[in-house]
Amino acid sequence: MSIKQVMAQDHKRCDDVFVQAEYHASKKEWPQTTSLINKFRDLTLYHFSHEESTLFPAFENATGMIQGPTMMMRSEHEQMRELMDALVNAAEQQDKDEFLGLCETFHIFNQQHNMKEEQVLYPMIDQHCGQDSEQLLKNIIDNINSNAA
Repeated sequence: MSIKQVMAQDHKRCDDVFVQAEYHASKKEWPQTTSLINKFRDLTLYHFSHEESTLFPAFENATGMIQGPTMMMRSEHEQMRELMDALVNAAEQQDKDEFLGLCETFHIFNQQHNMKEEQVLYPMIDQHCGQDSEQLLKNIIDNINSNAA
């Protein structure tokens, strides 16, 4: 199994919760929406944290690329954090139009972001981290499993 495979699976896990939150918002089921969007934010922030504290530094150390793709991904993470906070706020305010509009914006941004990671960055990490990939994978899987429990 590769870093790309494991991280893409984690993207899917987060995305599945997001879709559920959007569905409940469309039905104006606010307790479920609020619970799910908070769960989505928590899962996604955990995912970002693992990338930013483990994967990205490993890649930067292996390649010397500090101003490359990891810098771009960190910047996009910041934008996504702001959108997730706005989604949580819209759910708490029970504002269906605002929530669903933000969902559309977030969904497009998130899909583009995930595609860049899955098609470009993760394969580069798998390639350049060489012998460290096995330990990185073990850490990723252990952390994802402990967070899923």
